[in-house]
Amino acid sequence: MNTRPIYTTAEIRKIESLVLSVPHSPPLMEKAGLAAAKVAHTRLLTDDKQRILILAGPGNNGGDALVAARHLREWGRQVTLVFTGEAGRLPQDARQALEQWQSAGGTVIPELPPDGQWDAAIDGLFGIGLNETRLLAESYRQLIRQINQLNLPVLALDIPSGLLSDSGRVSDVAVKAAITTTFIALKPGLLTHDGCDYCGKIMVCDLELDAAALIPPQNWLLDRAGIVQRLPSPRRANSHKGTYGRLGILGGATGMIGAALLTGRAALKLGAGRVYLGLLAQDDVPVVDPVQPELMLRSPSDFFNPDFLEGLVIGPGLGSEIAACICLERALQTCLPLVLDADALNLIAQHTELSSTLQARKAPAILTPHPAEAARLLNTSVTEIQRNRLEAARNLAREFNCAVVLKGAGSICAFPNGHCHFNTSGNPGLSSAGTGDVLSGFLGALLVQGLPPENALLLAVYLHGAAADVLLKQQNGPLGMVASEIIPAARNLLNCWIEEENPGW
Repeated sequence: MNTRPIYTTAEIRKIESLVLSVPHSPPLMEKAGLAAAKVAHTRLLTDDKQRILILAGPGNNGGDALVAARHLREWGRQVTLVFTGEAGRLPQDARQALEQWQSAGGTVIPELPPDGQWDAAIDGLFGIGLNETRLLAESYRQLIRQINQLNLPVLALDIPSGLLSDSGRVSDVAVKAAITTTFIALKPGLLTHDGCDYCGKIMVCDLELDAAALIPPQNWLLDRAGIVQRLPSPRRANSHKGTYGRLGILGGATGMIGAALLTGRAALKLGAGRVYLGLLAQDDVPVVDPVQPELMLRSPSDFFNPDFLEGLVIGPGLGSEIAACICLERALQTCLPLVLDADALNLIAQHTELSSTLQARKAPAILTPHPAEAARLLNTSVTEIQRNRLEAARNLAREFNCAVVLKGAGSICAFPNGHCHFNTSGNPGLSSAGTGDVLSGFLGALLVQGLPPENALLLAVYLHGAAADVLLKQQNGPLGMVASEIIPAARNLLNCWIEEENPGW
């Protein structure tokens, strides 16, 4: 499948070490700096824009910036170079880049001039050099605040300075980039958590290296190219409702019936042949969904008869009463593929016997936690989950032996074998009630139509976000987007994708 790999900082360092250890190794810094200069030249310094501010830090990221500065000066651009390091303490390649810059007539200044005027800027302060134990000093925080206040289009080299490469977390302040040119391969922090707000357009420059040939990747980008081969097959004329699965949905306790209804409607419109709702509400339980009368409402006790269902979603609006615990326990004891969402996850976190039953299951299950639910499942805090979303998603998948989507900006899909996928679709319009219930319905529908759990998870997550992206354009923004709107948009998209991949079927 055409998917792009993602590497952690440690893996990138290992790739660099492997490349540089061979005789006549390629000049990686020269390649990176030239690539950055070309991006700045063609994307930022267009028309009559000539003036560029370049910030070079105390390490190899600063060396990349120095190389870029040299090329831009050679091409006739007006370069102001702020160098924040010490020449004598630079790594060898970066020191050589500084010497070449100075030999070519370039000068450096130690701080931002108060009266400077520029058309664009390049951030080469730190790149992937920061981590949880090495954060920005106050002088750099002040400098980054100054850069952001200039309101210039900024090209960040590798990753915006202040953004942590492995987690996507900003501890205090980070450069707000218009474009990020990242070298060798994508990094997790570009794609999740705060990275989604700071990186701008991400461009990968592989420096003519085949990273996957050097270190087999464990993490990949989830984009349109990555889901093409995961689509359901076109429907045969000789088929019927039983061909496309029987899905049950358990939830909808008193005051939360809407959650289960959204899940059911989503499952029905994403192609499940028959969808049954088991509502746990005690009062005013509807006997039919007037919006979607095709949904079949049954007693929750019916859902555990052998051969009644081919998949089960449990959790949307489930509540925490004893009836909810009993239903969840019985669901975990079945051999059905499960989607566990919302209150089902909270109950598993609260009751060790439910957690143990889940861990021992042989049938597949998919967990769909947001950060707070993930924190409960891992007995930690939301802060710790967000501190390293990749690690949290991977830990959940391994501990519960399940496929997992850790929802949020840059949702991460993780599997028990350690493989993870970073979703690229979606927007802030999904930050509204019920969107998670819709995702669960999509997952259940794809499972009962026969998709393997991995394909069902990756396709549902990407489709869910892509549908929201369609609505974003139609509605000129994310404000007021609601969960029920995602359903028809996703149905239309999925049909279009299947048709595009199978023209004339």
